[in-house]
Amino acid sequence: MIRFDNKHNPKIENRLSRGRVILFKITGILLSLFILLLLELSLRIFKYGSNLSLFVEYPNNKDYLVLNPDASKKYFTNRALATEGNVELFKKKKDEGTLRIFVLGESTTIGYPYFHNGSFHRWLQYRLIHNWPDRNFEIINLSLTAVNSYTVLGFAKELINYKPDAILIYVGHNEYYGTLGVACTDKIGGNPFLVNMILKLRELRLTQLLTNLYEKIAGRRMTGSGGTRMKMMVADEQIPYNSKLFNRGINQFRYNVDKTLSLFNKHKIPVFISNLVSNEKDFKPFVNIAIDSIQFPGFEKNFKSGLEAFKNNDFLEASKLLQKSNIIFNANALSNFYLGKIAYKQGDFKKAKEYFVRAKDLDGLRFRAPEQLNAIILQLCNKYPNVHLVDTKAAFENWSNDHIIGNELILEHVHPNLTGYALMSDVFYETMKKENLFSVNKEKELTFKLLLQDMPVAKVDSLAGIYRVSNLKKSWPLSEVLRPDTITISTEEEKLAWDLAIKKISWKDAINSLYDYDIKNQKLTEARKIMEALVLEYPEKVLYDEKTAMLSSKSKDYERAIFYYKRAFNLSASFDNAISLSLNYLKLDRPVEAIPYIEFSIKNNTSGLNLLALKSATEEVIQLKNANSNDSTNVSVLNKVARAYIKMDNTEGALIYIRKTLRLDSKNPEALYMLAHINNTN
Repeated sequence: MIRFDNKHNPKIENRLSRGRVILFKITGILLSLFILLLLELSLRIFKYGSNLSLFVEYPNNKDYLVLNPDASKKYFTNRALATEGNVELFKKKKDEGTLRIFVLGESTTIGYPYFHNGSFHRWLQYRLIHNWPDRNFEIINLSLTAVNSYTVLGFAKELINYKPDAILIYVGHNEYYGTLGVACTDKIGGNPFLVNMILKLRELRLTQLLTNLYEKIAGRRMTGSGGTRMKMMVADEQIPYNSKLFNRGINQFRYNVDKTLSLFNKHKIPVFISNLVSNEKDFKPFVNIAIDSIQFPGFEKNFKSGLEAFKNNDFLEASKLLQKSNIIFNANALSNFYLGKIAYKQGDFKKAKEYFVRAKDLDGLRFRAPEQLNAIILQLCNKYPNVHLVDTKAAFENWSNDHIIGNELILEHVHPNLTGYALMSDVFYETMKKENLFSVNKEKELTFKLLLQDMPVAKVDSLAGIYRVSNLKKSWPLSEVLRPDTITISTEEEKLAWDLAIKKISWKDAINSLYDYDIKNQKLTEARKIMEALVLEYPEKVLYDEKTAMLSSKSKDYERAIFYYKRAFNLSASFDNAISLSLNYLKLDRPVEAIPYIEFSIKNNTSGLNLLALKSATEEVIQLKNANSNDSTNVSVLNKVARAYIKMDNTEGALIYIRKTLRLDSKNPEALYMLAHINNTN
């Protein structure tokens, strides 16, 4: 018989109660998550907040992507300090044969203070397109000012989805004071893992809503005024060498760069990462951390006396006194710097370099990367097979006087001058070439020497860069260690550059105004260089290639004209570009290369010109040239080619053969008649 007991069992009831509590908790958590998800979806539907993804569709052409101007907001707690990068387009669907290169880094990497065609990646772009005119290159610089390795890692996580053929990286000077740096006013924590997790949460619209509410309630001033960005982002002005905060910056760099390189290596994407350069010889440390006179007695007396002797050019006495102070305490930045100056004056360049590098590393205000970062970069290059060291430091040292980097290549503390950026591009180029990212025809290669001559950096860009640095020298911290420049502004270029430097006008307006000025004053070569600069800025716009080609042809630079007309034709296979190409080929006596474009022009003739006659005359020239190849001294054939070119109104081509005839027979009547005819016509 089964017996039912009406009494309660406490153990069973307790288990049931605990079960209900757990169920309620799980239900509560799930319900909360559902509400949060619903709220996040609602915010996105109503387009609240910012899309912080790396790329957005280019508004003027849906086939292209471009760096999202809001992408940096994720990294700046104070969004008024957030910086924007370049507008450099690349196709959503990568064309076959395209070499796509992304560039990651900070202010040096984006080309401060020149930007645009002063940047190293534009020097690289110019060289690549001239070495391989028939290949498509997409070089997209994603660098920003005032950022560091957190941005490089964050961008890297998204980049792997866009089929890069190579990644170029230059980063490290901003680990302490770039946004989220360990000594920055905009930091949110010290642990890189935690910081990266918070950055991920910032992508949520709900997080953005809560942040905005907090700022309104707290009355937080979201402003970017009241001083330079450099000054506003510095929280700790004195970071002693090997201190806890110093080492946190080192560890932050190692963690983020290691994660970045590991990610690219995993996806077998070649990475070219440069070591870091800074002004060692000609830049005094920003901050000399005070010495405890009780703990290190005698240091201050010897140091001050040593400086006084240095100012009086008594370098032997200065060296003796500063050496004494250095024996008492060898971690003083200024003591090491002046010992470096003395060693340099005495011709002991090896010792001088040791002192200068140590002085830089002991500088309490850490706007120059310590040497430990270069050691980490080298270690990580050895760790990952797809990561290659770009030894910019060695190249700068080899270029510099006595192999110590100074004002020859650096404008102030870390940013290269135009020669420095050109040299930096050369080291990246040579390293990529060495790693077989591309093959080179030595005979047609644009050498570094020619690159320095031909690179179209507009005068307005170079001057604006000088003016920006000059203005920066008037502000903290550069005002503490550098003398202000004397600037005169009188020419049209100088006026435009100044307005550009103080942001009175846009870059494009400055460039267009300079172009109009050069055209008005018949400065065709200068005007052509400006158009070349615009080709690099807007490689997808055929108009600038066409104008560059046209100005080159007017200046009788037919090789350059052909180069840019071919680029224009590849972008827009039009009648005008085809006929211009064929005519420039004929001026250089290259009729075989002209024929395909003449045939295209005949099929797409919108001009009413008798192009069949042009084709017939060109074919006649080809036949005569073939005959002439068997006997280059046949004056009759040479004159026939000249006559054929005159029929085409191609005086340049005709003169080539008239001169050949006259070299063989200086009194040849037909050649002299044709020469006189050309001179009278012109």
